[in-house]
Amino acid sequence: MCKDFSLRQARRRIGVVERRDGSVELIVSRVDDPDTTVSIPLSDSEIDVLAGLLGVPAVTTAEDRSGAGGLTTRQLGIDRGSPFDGRPLADTEMRTRTGVSIVAVVRAGVAIPSPATDFVLVAGDRVVTVGTGAGLDAAARLLTRG
Repeated sequence: MCKDFSLRQARRRIGVVERRDGSVELIVSRVDDPDTTVSIPLSDSEIDVLAGLLGVPAVTTAEDRSGAGGLTTRQLGIDRGSPFDGRPLADTEMRTRTGVSIVAVVRAGVAIPSPATDFVLVAGDRVVTVGTGAGLDAAARLLTRG
């Protein structure tokens, strides 16, 4: 996913690219020559700073963050072709099938905390989950394969 905008006086485009693997890059290019793009990989702490500067709440930017009691948070992507693309959250039966809780969905850079069971997932969503390592691995398989 890429979000960008033009700077008129500087004749530059600035954007942020979030890759499927969770990595994030800041990109800068000339408006009249987009092939001269400079890409700057951002660390998790730099992503948090940039999000704060832009006034965007950072739900979680790392692929995994370990916490108390062996619980971990992980963002799982809803890709095109996922059996849950276009279906309500309840259809995943996530907690019953994997023991994992969905605590938020990030759509187009906007966090939706505690989504209701009728919330419809779409390709490009990042589902923020909490569970054990084994549960999160099962959740990732579930969202990919059904």
